[in-house]
Formats: sequence, C-alpha cells, structure tokens
Amino acid sequence: MTRVLDHNYLLITAIVTVAYQSFFFVIAATFRIDKYTDFAGSTNFVLLALLTAILKGSWHFRQVVLTLLVVTWGLRLGTSLFLRILNWGEDKRFDNMRNNPLRFSVFWIFQAVWVWTVSLPVTVVNAGERNPAIEGSDVVGWIFWGIGLATEAVADQQKLLFKKNPANQGKWCDAGVWKWSRHPNYFGEILLWWGIFIAATPVLRGGQWAVIASPIFTMFVLLFLSGIPLLEASADKRYGSNREYQEYKNKTSPLIPLPPAVYGRLPRLVKTVFFFEFPLYSKKLADEEHLQNATPS
Repeated sequence: MTRVLDHNYLLITAIVTVAYQSFFFVIAATFRIDKYTDFAGSTNFVLLALLTAILKGSWHFRQVVLTLLVVTWGLRLGTSLFLRILNWGEDKRFDNMRNNPLRFSVFWIFQAVWVWTVSLPVTVVNAGERNPAIEGSDVVGWIFWGIGLATEAVADQQKLLFKKNPANQGKWCDAGVWKWSRHPNYFGEILLWWGIFIAATPVLRGGQWAVIASPIFTMFVLLFLSGIPLLEASADKRYGSNREYQEYKNKTSPLIPLPPAVYGRLPRLVKTVFFFEFPLYSKKLADEEHLQNATPS
C-alpha cells in the first residue's frame, strides 16, 4: 500500500474526494437541503490528511505536525459552520440551486476541486519519501498557521456574538477585529494556508513546488469568486445608503487588518496594490452613485 501511495497518491486523494463529495451531494440533492455543504468540505480536508498519513505510515515529526494542523483547522471550521447553518436554517447561497440538481452539482464539483487542490501541501508531505531536519521555514509556517487560525476563530466568535445581540439587529459587524478588517476571517484563512505551504517547502523538489497552488487558489477564491465579492455586494445592497457604513468601508481594510485611522488616510493606489481594495468590491455603490449623478434633478 505504501508503494502504491508513493506513485499514485494524487489519484487516490482525488478519487476519495470525488466519492466523499458525491455522497453528500446525493443527500443534499435528494432532500433539497444545504446544511451539510460546508461540513462536507471541511471534513474532507481532515479525511485526506489522515488518510495520506495513515497509508504512508512513516509518522515523521513534520508529517505529524502538518496533519494535526489541517485536522485542527478542519474540525474547528466544520463545527463552526455546521452550528451556524443550524441556527440560520438554510444557506442563502443556494436559494437558486436547491431545486436544480444540475446547477447544484456545479457547487459540489467546485468544492471537490477546492479540497483536493488546497490539500496538496500536506498530501505531498505525508506521501513523500524525503524527511529533512526541521528548519526555519517549518517554524515560520507553523507561526503563520497559528496566527491565521486564531484570527479566523476570534473573528467568527465575535461576529456570532454580535449577531446574537438584539441591539445589533440590522447592523453590519464592526466589533473586535472587524473594526480593523471587513473580512478578518478570510485574512486568517489565507494566512494559515500560506503557513501550511511554507512549512511544507523543506520537502519539495522539482514539480512538487506546484503545491503553491494551494494558497494561491485559496486567495483567488476568496478575493475574486465566492468570498469577498459576494459579501461586499450583499452588504452594499443592505447598507449602501447608510453614511456610517460608507465611512466604515472607506476607513476599514477589506482583508489585512490595519487601524482605521491609518487605512483611511492611505492613497487609493496603495489600498489597491497592497491591501486588495479592488474596484469590484465597490461596484454596486459606484453604479448607484453614477445613476444618482445621471438622474436630472
């Protein structure tokens, strides 16, 4: 089994991922529910990390650490998202998909690709033969992961408490770390996966460096697809006419935490290049402002 995994671990993890996501998709499509989508994604990471470690069976220190980091992240996120969806009752992302199995399946296919791609660093470390001594990049990666996980967990908890407070009904979350970042949980997510990749670099050789696709894919999804753009558009739709919200958005970094007093004074070019303040995050507000200016008084 070890030799098979050495040569075919990418295929094995792909097959397992497709089978795992297909199982949950059949349940979700049959009963038209979406309570298990995020749970299926998060726990799939745990499954792949444990599977590759167990099948390889070498249990080097680096393998053990990276496996535990992925398992810890996956269980925390999966539990948090599952409990959140139980409180919400449904996930609004799937309002236009539940009754259309073909459209619904696109999400699950994408989720399978996401899990397999982002898991690549720990898959390669667990399945590989090389085991160099622990070095600085390992420690740096572990630190990045720790800061990222802590940021993500704190942000999730603060937003949960904010929403549970009746006094905050109908307001956007600007409490705790959300004062310094409009999406601190995504910052934590991106940082921890860069940490996993950095911690994997001591074993990478040749084509294995392609596993950098893991943090890059994570950033791409959160910055340009299903992460920040969707949430920004939703928030603009709800609060766009509120001057306090407009001020919050102007003074608060979209991703990398920074004091509002500092971020609000930065030039637009600096915000775009170094803090990911892309025009598409304010497209709806810009369109509405354009329409207002174009309307005769």
